[in-house]
Amino acid sequence: MQYLGIHFTISPKEPGAEILLALLEDKPFDSFEETENGLSAYIKNEDWHDHLLADVFILNDENFECTYEVEVIEQVNWNEAWEKNFNPIDVDGLCHVRAPFHPKTSATYDIIIEPKMSFGTGHHETTHMMIQHLLLDDLTNKSALDMGCGTAILAILAEMRGAKPIDAIDIDEWCYENSVENINRNNCEHIKVYQGDASMLKDQRYDVIIANINRNILLNDLKWYNNCLNVNGIVYLSGFYEADVAIINETCETIGLKLERKFERNQWVSLKYQSID
Repeated sequence: MQYLGIHFTISPKEPGAEILLALLEDKPFDSFEETENGLSAYIKNEDWHDHLLADVFILNDENFECTYEVEVIEQVNWNEAWEKNFNPIDVDGLCHVRAPFHPKTSATYDIIIEPKMSFGTGHHETTHMMIQHLLLDDLTNKSALDMGCGTAILAILAEMRGAKPIDAIDIDEWCYENSVENINRNNCEHIKVYQGDASMLKDQRYDVIIANINRNILLNDLKWYNNCLNVNGIVYLSGFYEADVAIINETCETIGLKLERKFERNQWVSLKYQSID
């Protein structure tokens, strides 16, 4: 799956970048990144077309200078990049995430992850915060779903925390294959991996749903999550910014989910909800 990076340069950056982000959030971008001169937005090649930005008025607003360039994001060998740059991660002194070539640690939860072309090594703020949520809650014998599982790092930790059975789902073939490898690498016995999207959740039931994806997919799929959530079920969400919390929370409250916990890390946010049915 090939991605494009749309790199915007805007002056003045503030409030230009904030306005630009608000205008782009309803479009099919998967993620955003603040840059020194503006904002970068990432999108699947198949979702990009020349007229996608036609209604983004700030591009032609006389109060701002705003331009952009399109970059083809080449797929890289994450194993090579991992070995060159990866240092083990420590989350609250309880969970260590390391590569296979790092020595075993004395952490309560020692997770071995080797990425293929997958997101979810623990370095990103959203994964770090989701790990924090899972460390705080009792998951013993709770059925769980890791939606958009990436490397399956969160499914693996959920099993270590006592959850079972666990489904891990990702739409990307690389993520599916990498999840299977990492699950075997960590000797997990209660996780099944599937390639697909939220439509696979029909007729499924879970006590815990973990979804670290992005704002647009979450808003689209929350109804699926809610429909398969057991009474008093828990939903952990991440993959979005502080600016997105209001619309995420409004949508969750509308379908019967109550906010219980919030983490923020470098403007990224992770939220815990519980069913109030």
